[in-house]
Amino acid sequence: MNFFQQFGPLIGRLLIALLFIPAGISKLTGFAGTVGYIASKGLPMPTVAAVIAVVVELGLGLALLVGFKARWAALGLALFTLAAGVLFHNFWAVPPEQVMAQQINFFKNLAIVGGLLFIVAFGAGPKAIDKA
Repeated sequence: MNFFQQFGPLIGRLLIALLFIPAGISKLTGFAGTVGYIASKGLPMPTVAAVIAVVVELGLGLALLVGFKARWAALGLALFTLAAGVLFHNFWAVPPEQVMAQQINFFKNLAIVGGLLFIVAFGAGPKAIDKA
């Protein structure tokens, strides 16, 4: 097994987790602001949605990082990221001056979903709690 086969999945999980774990911590420590932002988007039950966001980003992000139930963690994060893209980066429904920024963020979310689906399909790799 070469270096990239052995350590590539670990590095990939680490880099993806670096997106979710700090975001989850930020949402937790700034919980009222998170609730307010979700409410500003007109979503129902913003407090419940904020709790879900913290649990998903922090909990599943940590699971992905260490490779514990990584396929399920990646699937949960993929679904969450897809929903976040549609709900928060809806470039098709923003003023013209916001279209480019929201479109970039939307497609970045789709790219992240793509990376997470690789983990769903192929597992966490050899350097993981699950080792699969």
